[in-house]
Amino acid sequence: MHVEDLRWFVVLADTEHLTDAAAVLGTSQPTLSRSLRRVEAAFGARLFEREHRGLQLNPAGRLVLEAARASIAAVDTAKSQIDAQQDPESGTVRLAFLHSVATGLVPDLLKSFRTTSPRIRFALREEPSHDIVRDLESGEAELGITGSRPAPDTFGWHLLERQRLCLYVPPDHPLAGRKRVRLAEAAAEPFIGLRPGFGFRRVSDELCQAAGFTPAIAFESTDLSTIDRLVGAGLGVAVLPAGAVRGSDSGATPVPLAGVRARRDIGLTWRLGRELSPAASRFRDFVAQQQ
Repeated sequence: MHVEDLRWFVVLADTEHLTDAAAVLGTSQPTLSRSLRRVEAAFGARLFEREHRGLQLNPAGRLVLEAARASIAAVDTAKSQIDAQQDPESGTVRLAFLHSVATGLVPDLLKSFRTTSPRIRFALREEPSHDIVRDLESGEAELGITGSRPAPDTFGWHLLERQRLCLYVPPDHPLAGRKRVRLAEAAAEPFIGLRPGFGFRRVSDELCQAAGFTPAIAFESTDLSTIDRLVGAGLGVAVLPAGAVRGSDSGATPVPLAGVRARRDIGLTWRLGRELSPAASRFRDFVAQQQ
């Protein structure tokens, strides 16, 4: 069994489907099955139970998954440190970030950083807030960009931006010309939102709850561009950060939400008490100097 087998095992555990995992990894199902058999042979136990819709980790599999994540993180950390020792101008930054900053803030930061450190590479992970915290705790990610500050006694934090939250409406909607809108005014509208489990879905649900209603969800997506285009097509309204979708021609119109809660802090975070690789430390320092 090799480290690569453990990497493949983690992907299979995350997708819980052999076909989907093989597609993500760019390999064949028989090759992935052989890799899984090597992992199971090394631990002397079956790690998945077959369900009618795919695979499900059993108790032994959950133990191996925790160990696999830790082992991969340790190997990646060692590799990054060795790369940095051999060439302090290179190395890899393991960065996790929210879906909702994937089209704006993150590309802008990486583009600016690469003008000063073009040989430093990035291993990127786009995921919800709770997964970012998990990856920072396990060491799979060194830095994270998230929308809610993790526990301050465990994680460092640097504020990147304070986003204005908006109600996105179709271009011909009666609210489209407003300078500001109370969310309660959209209580009767169909909403298009991120799927449950995404950090910003929790933010939008809490805003609706504070406004006194539960939104009628017309469609759920994992992609902000899809939400933006469906709003532009007149299928509903959505709560999104201002500028969440760059260069869109959908016609969806953002109207700023009224109220002091209609803002979201986005920050760079890292695990305290754990030394960052030179590349990650350089990126963190660069980001701090941009503010």
